[in-house]
Amino acid sequence: MRAVRLTEWRKRPDLCEVEQPSPGPGEVLLRVGGAGLCHSDLHLMHWPAGSLPYDLPFTLGHEVAGTVAGLGPGATGVAVGDDVLVYGPWGCGVCRRCSRGEEHLCERPTAARGCGLGRDGGLANYVVVPSPRLLVPLDGLDPVRAAPLADAGLTPYHAIRRALGTLEPGAGAVVIGVGGLGHVAVQLLRALSGARIAAVDVRDAALELALAAGADVGVRGGDAVADELRRELGAPALVIDCVGNDATLALAGEVVAPGGHVSIIGMAGGSFPMRRGGVPMETTVVISNWGTRAELAEVVALARAGIIDLEVERVALSDAVDAYERLERGDLRGRVVAVPGAG
Repeated sequence: MRAVRLTEWRKRPDLCEVEQPSPGPGEVLLRVGGAGLCHSDLHLMHWPAGSLPYDLPFTLGHEVAGTVAGLGPGATGVAVGDDVLVYGPWGCGVCRRCSRGEEHLCERPTAARGCGLGRDGGLANYVVVPSPRLLVPLDGLDPVRAAPLADAGLTPYHAIRRALGTLEPGAGAVVIGVGGLGHVAVQLLRALSGARIAAVDVRDAALELALAAGADVGVRGGDAVADELRRELGAPALVIDCVGNDATLALAGEVVAPGGHVSIIGMAGGSFPMRRGGVPMETTVVISNWGTRAELAEVVALARAGIIDLEVERVALSDAVDAYERLERGDLRGRVVAVPGAG
């Protein structure tokens, strides 16, 4: 079969021919319907050897949906033909965090890997999932449109769910960076809170996407962005940074309200100004990471109810490497999903 694999650190991935996998004891073979491309994949490509405890090569793709094609000995709970979404963080399964469904916080880092993150992922015709516990039924959702829910849906949902207590009716919320995650964050804030929502981006097309997703106002990034946010919202109770560079983190610390909450989703490597006088008193700051298995099921339920509607561009698996380059240039709107069956 074909697979998009990371074969060398600090290099673009390769489209390779590999053997189709077979499920071992307790495992599930999935025929991939769609696999999303993510900025975190770009970070994987850029980091030097030794940054992560992963051995090369492995197949990329951690936003994966498809159809159960085979079951290993002892695998139960799903049946061949079921359409499912893959929960991406694959922890040890037995530590305190994993036993609560928080495999994204596995306490055994040498055991923790993920779909497309140290283990073979879904940018291929087939992928093996270690356990049925890592699958969420799609119940009629299109696997191609549902694939990004595994990260672009789950990650902002987890961040917002944690912070809902700060969002009294009429409070302000800011989403910085309106790409694949940001436009979902706007939709979730609109559906789950009574907040007034401002979206910040340097791209006009991204601000248009934010307004279509339910933002009350779009603010173009620049020198005066903090003043404009204050005029529109006062001091926002919640800031979600989907970029995470020095400039966006400084903006988050500058505008958040006293006692407010900053959730850092973006992985651009910036530093937050967490010092007395640098941010308002009693600000809480969380570097948010994915979410729980239960939360992914909730995200799927929200999508089935029509509350989350991701903007998706479909590409063939053979075009995925080029699509990563477009993603890095910022030439994409919404989320790109590779469809192995498309060519």
